[in-house]
Amino acid sequence: MPAVANAVFKALADPTRRAIFERLASGGEQTVRALTDLAGVSQPAVSKHLRVLKHARLVNDRRDGRETHYSAQPKALKPLRDWVNLYGAFWNERFDELESLLKRMDQ
Repeated sequence: MPAVANAVFKALADPTRRAIFERLASGGEQTVRALTDLAGVSQPAVSKHLRVLKHARLVNDRRDGRETHYSAQPKALKPLRDWVNLYGAFWNERFDELESLLKRMDQ
């Protein structure tokens, strides 16, 4: 699996990072302070989570004066979407084969 895909899976494996990403994806660009107010963890912890998300290219940052604004980059979910599609097709084939087998057994 490519390094970018591994970074995406690793970043989203943590529930706090998933919550931060979901908040940015649904609420648009936000500052670290706004994210900290809703995260239930300290500002340094939120900043650490944002660094991991940024490394995975799941968020972008923008400086404005003394504050940094973060925004979600949903296109970075492509490796995850590709992986789910691959295994979704795998299981669909298996279920089709099972259905055929069960029909043959009923005859």
